[in-house]
Amino acid sequence: MRLIVTIPAYNEEKTIAKVIHSIPRQVGDMDEVLILVVDDGSTDNTAAVSKEAGADFVLSHQNVGLATNFRISQDEALKRGADIILNIDADNQYDASEIPKLLEPILKDEADIVSGDRQVKTLDHMASSKKYGNMLGTWVVKKVSGLPIKDASSGFRAYSREAALRLNVISQHTYTHETIIQAANKNLRFVEVPVAFRRTERDGNESRLIGGVWGHVKKSGATIVRTYSTYRSLKTFFFIGLPFFLIGLFFILRFLYFYFFDSGVGHIQSLIIAAILVIVGFQVFIIGLVADGINANRKINEEILYRLKKKEYSQKEGE
Repeated sequence: MRLIVTIPAYNEEKTIAKVIHSIPRQVGDMDEVLILVVDDGSTDNTAAVSKEAGADFVLSHQNVGLATNFRISQDEALKRGADIILNIDADNQYDASEIPKLLEPILKDEADIVSGDRQVKTLDHMASSKKYGNMLGTWVVKKVSGLPIKDASSGFRAYSREAALRLNVISQHTYTHETIIQAANKNLRFVEVPVAFRRTERDGNESRLIGGVWGHVKKSGATIVRTYSTYRSLKTFFFIGLPFFLIGLFFILRFLYFYFFDSGVGHIQSLIIAAILVIVGFQVFIIGLVADGINANRKINEEILYRLKKKEYSQKEGE
């Protein structure tokens, strides 16, 4: 059993060594614990410090953002034969001694993905804008995924090999919300465990991988909507088109009422408005049917991709 701990990093030379040193090299029944640092185009000495601190693999590439960095981390870990992949941030806000707690549900075959619940409501060192932004995002993800999520934005997560092979992150911003919605729609078991979340040691309060709070909220909202509509396209377009159809139906009934019970003339504007609204609603329904067909095709493509990745990563590197 091989555990690979992935650490996405961008300009974290001050804290990355502490994170690497804090990661336990013996965890439960794992035969190997390896550390993979994925340097997202840092302009400081993050890569060199990571190697010096004892990271087993350090991969550097141009700055591509958190979501793409996550995809690269997952692919590299699978390529190196990970049976479980655990992601931890490079800013030392998570306590690496809690790694066994995240692995336990996977090792007991009770979960495919385990996420650390930072218990955001109780944090007194998190800025109010970030705290309430996190709580809002969690509430939305909880509603659209149907999972009892408590902390949708946590980056302290463990993935079974099967889960890592199944997930296909499309977002260019962040993976945290998208992977939860995908997990719900791919019947992957998602579990949360409470974890500590420390004050950042770096200068400033903003994440270097995420950026400003409100920009993050806006982009995350777009990611949630796009991901949900991808997996629930017919339902999404049905509810978008339904108000147009119902309002159009109301105007039709209004016209008929005046036609039969009033003067029998006039109110032609109601019929025109009704026709426009009913046509718009009908067109949205049709778009939903087309999107549902595309969604069915996507499922086939994802199954093909899963089998290709499973075959490609079937052997541990060096075996």
